[in-house]
Amino acid sequence: MMKIESIDGLIISETNYSESSKILNVLTKEHGLIGIMSKGCRNIKSKLRGVSRKLIYGTFHIYYKENGLSTLIGVDIKNSFSKMMMDLEKISYASLILDLAYQVAKQNDSDELFDLVVDTLVKVEEGLNPMALTNILEIKLLDYLGVSPSIDSCAHCGSDKQIVTISSEAGGYICKNCYQNEPLVGEKTIKMIRLYYYVDIKNITKLEVKKEISDEINYFLEDYYDRFTGLYLKSKDFLKKIRQINPNE
Repeated sequence: MMKIESIDGLIISETNYSESSKILNVLTKEHGLIGIMSKGCRNIKSKLRGVSRKLIYGTFHIYYKENGLSTLIGVDIKNSFSKMMMDLEKISYASLILDLAYQVAKQNDSDELFDLVVDTLVKVEEGLNPMALTNILEIKLLDYLGVSPSIDSCAHCGSDKQIVTISSEAGGYICKNCYQNEPLVGEKTIKMIRLYYYVDIKNITKLEVKKEISDEINYFLEDYYDRFTGLYLKSKDFLKKIRQINPNE
């Protein structure tokens, strides 16, 4: 039984179907991740053509089918992220954000996930540091994957005193008494990772992070994701190649 619903959504991915249609994976606040058939949208004259692509965020009017493919009627666009689409670096980070959203949504359908992802993309579109924003989202999403690092106290003894580094292998902060031979990171990096976890993305208006700190945080998160999440993201490999081309960014 299908009924007409209007729900806020973000197109995470798209797959061509038949000669003229697409199946859209849409992240929604109400229903989590759902599949929507956009019939005939690849036809030049279709009214659905411009709203049936990745990164379209808006109110989706659909024939909703629980446990099956819904059907798209139309979309009232809230943000098409048009600036982002013209910037290779930004669109590469956006692709990683969408990949992460898809993988997390498959494991956890919390309605908070939708707001986190949309807020992050909006800030990237506004021109704030895309690596820092992606890292902020990554550390927050670890909660939804059930593998959060220890960033309030030492991962070994639980002390919140004299934290000297953070280690993906150890699972978070390490204090002076528990420190062995783990690589050291800067004091500001230790503080910034905790700030990333607690900051409200929607309220960020300025995001300037020194490259050294940003690189240390990004390295920690990449290694942590590899060790604890089991996620493989092609978009992350592509981003690494871009950073190799532009090492100073």
